[in-house]
Amino acid sequence: MKHLSKLFVASLLVLGLSNANAQDSNNPWQVSFGINAIDAYPTGTEQSQGVWRTPFQSGDFLEDFFNVSDHWNVLPSVSYVSVSRYIGDGFSVGARGSLNRIENLGDASFDDLSHFAIDGTIKYNILKETTIDPFVQIGGGYTWIDEIGAGTFNGGLGMNIWFSENIGLSLETQYKHVFEDYSPSHFQHMAGISVRFGGTDTDGDGIYDKDDACPEVAGLEAFNGCPDADGDGIEDSKDSCPNAAGSKEMNGCPDADGDGVADKDDACPNDAGLESMGGCPDSDGDGVADKDDTCPNEAGPAANNGCPWPDTDGDSVLDKDDMCPALAGTVANNGCPEVTEEVQNQLNDYARTILFDTGKASIKAESTSVMVDIIQILNEYPNAKFTVEGHTDSVGSKKLNQSLSEKRANSIRDFLIEKGISGSRLTAIGYGEEKPIATNRTRSGRKQNRRVEINLMK
Repeated sequence: MKHLSKLFVASLLVLGLSNANAQDSNNPWQVSFGINAIDAYPTGTEQSQGVWRTPFQSGDFLEDFFNVSDHWNVLPSVSYVSVSRYIGDGFSVGARGSLNRIENLGDASFDDLSHFAIDGTIKYNILKETTIDPFVQIGGGYTWIDEIGAGTFNGGLGMNIWFSENIGLSLETQYKHVFEDYSPSHFQHMAGISVRFGGTDTDGDGIYDKDDACPEVAGLEAFNGCPDADGDGIEDSKDSCPNAAGSKEMNGCPDADGDGVADKDDACPNDAGLESMGGCPDSDGDGVADKDDTCPNEAGPAANNGCPWPDTDGDSVLDKDDMCPALAGTVANNGCPEVTEEVQNQLNDYARTILFDTGKASIKAESTSVMVDIIQILNEYPNAKFTVEGHTDSVGSKKLNQSLSEKRANSIRDFLIEKGISGSRLTAIGYGEEKPIATNRTRSGRKQNRRVEINLMK
């Protein structure tokens, strides 16, 4: 008997304790070990005649059932070990081995009869994933008392009380009906420790792979084993910013300035702004974000960096459109001053006093002052274009007069260009004797016809 106890302890270590550190709350394997008690009901007379009562034929079943001191046979060591595997829907199948020493069978006493049993079990767990785990069980096996053996049909009930996901206390009682008259039917009561194991938790997060939506990455039970790296309550797979804590409204991203634009998309994450401005403010409402606005408190177009266009000369034509931004003009003349009739007359009054050397195109020195006056007028109308027109009297050949008028017109144009008037504003034309303003029959008339005019091009 001593050697059999050692054998049971060794089996326990192999089947149970080597897996005691497994962690799956739904692990398919369960190993139980502990002590068992054999409880049977023959009388001395019946036993001598080879007749056995079932426990239910006892005169007072409950009294006999709980008569521990007279009826129960307990071996004070590990005396049973069982192994079972969960197969689904609350059912498990398993095997159990037990040994005992029989000293009492009902009212009869014996001298240390050995008891061995091997049983197959089908167990049904009534509740699932509870601390107190009741079950019912049926099965069959073979029992030896000393060297006499018989087949049995077994039925019973019990419960597991789990202290943790893997370790618990098992309590069980079963009735074993023996099919041979020479061996008694009896109860077998068991109390022991149970260990569950066999699940896989690859990432070690306490959630087993079969229930883990992210089996290779440690995570949280609340997210079916998936991680929430930033701890914001949004699992990483649904978090647009998995490494920065944020809100559900921002899909897990932070919004430091509270403007409704996530920091990752916010060009101004520390200044509340507008979504249309990429999260930046636009203080003057001109559609140019303050960070890009040279005049953030004064509305202006983006083309001018958020500043209003200036009107330097105050003529209501903005400088960008003003061809004469430093001179007040009119809208009709693109911001430039318009040449009035009075100015035109003044210009020709000056031009007609320009003197040339006789028969030549060279300007006389005494005409310098009047040329300065002409230049001053032309500078006041920087976008106006003019024709410089040369005229002669009718003295001499028409061909020579035409040539001389062209040369004198070009001489005036060249002088003006030399003094800073743009050549694109001046066109030289010679009319010869074709456009007299007085008679050529008198000396006075011919003098008036020998002239230069500067006229506005329209």
